[in-house]
Amino acid sequence: MARGGRWIERWDPEDESFWAEQGERIARRNLLFSVLSEHIGFSIWTLWSVMVLFMGPEYGIDPAGKFFLIGTATLVGAVIRVPYTFAVARFGGRNWTVFSALMLLLPTGAAYAVMEPGTSYGTFLAVAALTGVGGGNFASSMTNINAFFPLRKKGWALGLNAGGGNIGVPVVQLVGLLVIGTAGAAHPRLVLGIYLPLIVLAALCAALYMDNLAPVKNDTGAAKEAVRDPHTWIMSFLYVGTFGSFIGYSFAFGLVLQTQFGRTPLQAASLTFIGPLLGSLIRPVGGSLADRFGGARITLWTFAAMAAATGVVVHASMARSLPVFLVGFIALFVLSGLGNGSTYKMIPGIFKAKALAKGMAGEAAEAYGRRLSGAAMGLIGAVGALGGLAINLAFRQSFLTAGTGTGAFVAFLLCYAVCFTVTWAVYLRRPAAAPAPVASADAEPKLSYAEV
Repeated sequence: MARGGRWIERWDPEDESFWAEQGERIARRNLLFSVLSEHIGFSIWTLWSVMVLFMGPEYGIDPAGKFFLIGTATLVGAVIRVPYTFAVARFGGRNWTVFSALMLLLPTGAAYAVMEPGTSYGTFLAVAALTGVGGGNFASSMTNINAFFPLRKKGWALGLNAGGGNIGVPVVQLVGLLVIGTAGAAHPRLVLGIYLPLIVLAALCAALYMDNLAPVKNDTGAAKEAVRDPHTWIMSFLYVGTFGSFIGYSFAFGLVLQTQFGRTPLQAASLTFIGPLLGSLIRPVGGSLADRFGGARITLWTFAAMAAATGVVVHASMARSLPVFLVGFIALFVLSGLGNGSTYKMIPGIFKAKALAKGMAGEAAEAYGRRLSGAAMGLIGAVGALGGLAINLAFRQSFLTAGTGTGAFVAFLLCYAVCFTVTWAVYLRRPAAAPAPVASADAEPKLSYAEV
């Protein structure tokens, strides 16, 4: 194994002796500093969920305009995930982590420059769009860590990586609460000043302690195959229901509290961080449960529980009961975090199951699963993040037409019911016994996803 220029030439995590002797130690070190960089990236991506709490009447922006600001950040963060996924193989995981961390200086510095009354709405939109680069960090980080760990450890590793990154959402909201509670709502630049040195620290740690994996290459054939595979799009839809909910609610929670329940910036900030924090902390638990019981089973019952929690929120919204609303909404965060972990565990398992169905075995099946899942993860992550945009646009329309978020929550409940049905029908329903058909070279092999 050569380490020239922090490149590792041989990497075989499925080899248990290699893993025990050196692989696990290296993988865990890279995971640690990947989490740090992704954590800061999430904080910058969701920066405007905090900035809007500082934007009082003197800014001249109504709630619909604020929802559109945070929706713009969500959109860019979703779209940019696709090129970020392929950047890891092109430039190396360590090299790209350094670059993508330093890129966060651009939106943070721009926000520092413009965050004051009198700035045009178009300028705010442009700066909010820049923060989308933080959303891309998730895709490159997950693709990188996916390559470091063996299949039996992916649920735990990817859950920890994503969960540690997701915690960047409540942390930036806690920083906003600290600033509002101590300096007041007229000092948003203090939040930005705190993050500028942290960005530099994350880039420096990545440069000093992370590695590039030479065996990881961009596989355009795998990308094309993943795009054509229906399971890529099915999992994208399910990830809209889990991660799209998490990131969409993270952006919107404080603004909903201000708009529907009349909370002050300090009151909203004191509650906003709780849901994202719990949802982030439980994501590795979702991955671990999926490792043990199967991702499809955990995902199925997560969607059932999310539908029930949404029913509680609809009731609370109609009754204007803030305590009940908080219970239901925070439950949605927890459940979406659980589902985030379980859905990502499903992806490599699905493609390994396809390999086994094609007659592959051993390392050939493992390699096929890694190849296709790595190609699919970026697209699934990007489409899933678009769910956050849909949530914010739904809230915007609901408040514009009815003055409350009730209509949006009803739509979300229906979405979770569809996600539940799709998960059961595709990955858990046992097909009825039937005579074996005549084999065809072009036929899709019969797959069993019961253990996915």
